[in-house]
Amino acid sequence: MSVVGFDVGFLNCYVAVARAGGIETVANEYSDRCTPACVSFGPRNRSIGAAAKSQVVTNCKNTVQGFKRFHGRAFSDPYIQSLKSSLVYDLAQMPSGTTGIKVMYMEEEKVFSIEQVTAMLLTKMKETAEHALKKPVADCVVSVPCYYTDAERRSVVDAAQIAGLNCLRLMNETTAVALAYGIYKQDLPAPEEKPRIVVFVDIGHSGYQTSVCAFNKGKLKILATACDPELGGKDFDEMLVRHFCEEFGKKYKLDVKTKPRALVRLYQECEKLKKLMSANSSDLPLNIECFMNDIDVSGKLNRGQFEEMCADVLARVEAPLHNLMEQAKLKKEDIYAVEIVGGASRIPSVKERISKFFGKELSTTLNADEAVARGCALQCAILSPAFKVREFSITDAVAYPISLKWNSAAEEGLSDCEVFPKNHAAPFSKVLTFYRREPFSLEAYYNTPRELPYPDPTIGQFVIQKVVPQASGESSKVKVKVRVNIHGIFSVSSASLVEVQKTEEGEEPMDTEQQATPEKEEEKEEVTSPEESKTEKKSDQPPQAKKPKVKTKVLELPIENSPQWELAIDMLNLFVENEGKMIMQDKLEKERNDAKNYVEEYVYDMRDKLHGRLEKFVSEAVNILSFQLEDTENWLYEDGEDQPKQQYIDKLAELKKLGQPIQERYMESEERPRAFDDMGKQIQMYMKIVEAYKTKEEQYDHLDQEDINKVDKMVNDAMIWMNSKMNQQSKLSLTVEPAVRVREIQDKTKVRLTTVLPTLHETFLKTFLPHEGLDINSFFVLLGL
Repeated sequence: MSVVGFDVGFLNCYVAVARAGGIETVANEYSDRCTPACVSFGPRNRSIGAAAKSQVVTNCKNTVQGFKRFHGRAFSDPYIQSLKSSLVYDLAQMPSGTTGIKVMYMEEEKVFSIEQVTAMLLTKMKETAEHALKKPVADCVVSVPCYYTDAERRSVVDAAQIAGLNCLRLMNETTAVALAYGIYKQDLPAPEEKPRIVVFVDIGHSGYQTSVCAFNKGKLKILATACDPELGGKDFDEMLVRHFCEEFGKKYKLDVKTKPRALVRLYQECEKLKKLMSANSSDLPLNIECFMNDIDVSGKLNRGQFEEMCADVLARVEAPLHNLMEQAKLKKEDIYAVEIVGGASRIPSVKERISKFFGKELSTTLNADEAVARGCALQCAILSPAFKVREFSITDAVAYPISLKWNSAAEEGLSDCEVFPKNHAAPFSKVLTFYRREPFSLEAYYNTPRELPYPDPTIGQFVIQKVVPQASGESSKVKVKVRVNIHGIFSVSSASLVEVQKTEEGEEPMDTEQQATPEKEEEKEEVTSPEESKTEKKSDQPPQAKKPKVKTKVLELPIENSPQWELAIDMLNLFVENEGKMIMQDKLEKERNDAKNYVEEYVYDMRDKLHGRLEKFVSEAVNILSFQLEDTENWLYEDGEDQPKQQYIDKLAELKKLGQPIQERYMESEERPRAFDDMGKQIQMYMKIVEAYKTKEEQYDHLDQEDINKVDKMVNDAMIWMNSKMNQQSKLSLTVEPAVRVREIQDKTKVRLTTVLPTLHETFLKTFLPHEGLDINSFFVLLGL
């Protein structure tokens, strides 16, 4: 069973796996633990990760990156519309109204949904994990920003399904970091003691997230989160790009923004410069050759100028920290440590501002890039029965307050109720009680739309069906269970109608109402909706009169769920099927390219050898292989550039038909002297045995003369055969087939020895071998038997 954590970032991704030795971040096929969040589409296949990153400049219109921010968003979303002009690739509207990405794939124009593109990236990460674990991967935990709304989270879950993954949990990135930080700490306060308060700050390429966490031994609780989804490393890159666009416009009269390819190259160089400035305060150069119109450009910048340029961006660092402390109602003195992670956390001015805000040195005990993936892998190990992990409970927080509204007959209009306030514990279930005579609907929504980084506060509509009045005509009691699940997704998970049945006075009442037990990881509380509350007391009934005994029966009610955003089942199945086809196409194209590379490799390798160690084994008369190699090389770069796999296999077979005999002659020439030498040594050993018998040494008197004669004859025959073959071979040229092959010599040696050995008595070997410093086992090993 796999235990894997995926950190799907805006710019890069990381894969962490659980093994017997602990949690490990694994490397991809390029021996790099960082995989670019990039997908490139070509005429024959897709390239994903590092292979796609290398095509950002050459195939910019069909190379997609930075798509993490499009999850769960409609094409008409103002945020999407504002981004369109800054993207090198094209966006398009999907039939469902969501955002799609338009590319040329397999020489056709295609529009892929964001879920499909993310699934492609997850498929690549899945392959990386499978290669590291040497087994199939299905169960995983995937990271998401803590500011993701319900729609965005549902979109990521769908993407995981398309990739063939069973997502055990969508984990908030700062929560994953908190788990990676806390689970290994041995000195946490006991559960009954005051918790240790730690602030986590994650500044990635596209988002800024903070959370404050309370640690006790064996548990963590997120107290509050605050974020700026629009602040990250990309904003610093943007400032640098803007600066150099202006500089190159004045200096070289170039309008960089009109050329997408040049703009992509400038972004790449500015990102490198930003990283260099984090480590150096001196002037640093930026040089790009053949930037535009065959013009080489250059510029320079130092850290001081960079910080001055980014003053407005840096000013936004403190606002989420203020917000965080206000939400958690904490003072700066209450904070035990401030742990920073994320790529942009390395920028000195960012660190300086955070440190100054809290008035303490920042902690960097975690790997800034890999902490999220490691936390996800730890959570997967906790959820998986395959690993035994230290007991550690994780209580997350609801990022935005969630309310329900419904039509209220009593109040003649809409009623609403906040069911999950901001920073409420999650996962969590609540049971709401309604009194109804007919089916009714609930609408879930975020009640602070201004705080949302998302245009639509609606979460979804939930219709409670098959509600009927009691037999008496009164409203029925309906219990509705709502929850924020382990993914941070809101749902109405169940509804039940409590049917009251009167019994005779003599009968014993039986309450059959069953309350569903909460999931293991969830807490639960019961809430009664404020409207239409009823009293059971009747004014005309005397207090002393016996009440009729009642029993209740609980009926489960069907619920029609209509989330604001969710892939339809048939569409999801279609995407799963299409992903399988694309994986197969990628595999076929890889095999075709491998077959082509084998031909190319053989051409270069054999050509070098023909002018090197194989030269003397090739006859001038039959040196057609050299011409064949040259023709094949020309073919590879002309007509053979794009041929079916079988064509390359056939071409390689043709070349090997000519080249194999030459290589075999070389190998025979190298190994034959050794084979003859081994045979000669064994012949000499048997000659010593025969000579020892002929000198009539006392210890050999028990041997039979007839056996010795047989041995003597076989030894002489072997010597004659060996000398004959050696003479024949010495007269032959290296360019022709050898007179005798190495395998033949080895077989002859073994055949003769296995014939000779039974004629020698074991006692004879035991007396002779000590003289040679051997025991019988060593002797047989020496003979290769």
